[in-house]
Amino acid sequence: MTKAKMLREMLASGKIVMAPGAYDAWSARMVEQAGFKAVYMTGYGVSASVLGRPDIGLISENEMVTAARNICNATNIPVIADADNGYGSALNVVRTFSDYEKAGVCGIQIEDQVMPKRCGHMEGKQLIPKEEMVAKVRAAVYARKDPDTVIIARTDAIAVNGFEDAIDRAVAYKNAGADVIFVEALQNREQVEKAAALVGAPLMANMVEHGKTPLDTADKLYEMGFRIAIYPVVTLYSATKNMQQALAVLKEKEDLTASMPYETDFPTFNQMIGVKEWRDLEKTFVCGQ
Repeated sequence: MTKAKMLREMLASGKIVMAPGAYDAWSARMVEQAGFKAVYMTGYGVSASVLGRPDIGLISENEMVTAARNICNATNIPVIADADNGYGSALNVVRTFSDYEKAGVCGIQIEDQVMPKRCGHMEGKQLIPKEEMVAKVRAAVYARKDPDTVIIARTDAIAVNGFEDAIDRAVAYKNAGADVIFVEALQNREQVEKAAALVGAPLMANMVEHGKTPLDTADKLYEMGFRIAIYPVVTLYSATKNMQQALAVLKEKEDLTASMPYETDFPTFNQMIGVKEWRDLEKTFVCGQ
């Protein structure tokens, strides 16, 4: 079974698809090892990891595709990936979808922001016209080679034009062929509860620490009509905090042993990353083994 087919079956399974964020191949491996059945490649995290810069439209399509390919190659679970605003016009979306599918991505998300875009929970966002985004969704449908690949259309209209325009856009994107709708930065419980009923399509929820959308449990989100829940920065923020603590202690104490409580030990890491399996495989290629 293909990974895209796996994602389609998960969407129809009667349970929400929980997809923690990953910003590189190793964080994606850790998501899989923790037992999750899907992973979300976050543009916010990739921008931080690859460029050391904020998610304000600095990362390129090529850099995102490279990150997606590495994540897909490192994991055995479906990858849902942020493709920002498709990196240009509807024709750029055709290229982006082709590149992402070739990289192994099963769920591809595009949004209706202008370039340069902004993180969905930042201020200062601007939108393209609804008709232009409808054309981008149609371009995604055209470009899709695997019918099981999930097209996710995101609208950032709440922060710019308000809830009613966001719903109007979401319905238009659904009608253009999007499989899942992502109404970004829902601001209160009333909006969260109304969104799925008004759009009439499977929704994706964005659970961001200290973001604009109220946090909720996976079961509750499913009851309200959400079929995918992403947790885009849980790996990035937890890794950042632990690295800060370990480095601060090392700087203060000038003694590596003081930082070790914040670290995974050498044997454990080697086991997690599969050293034994790769060495065993290597032996099968050697004559006389």
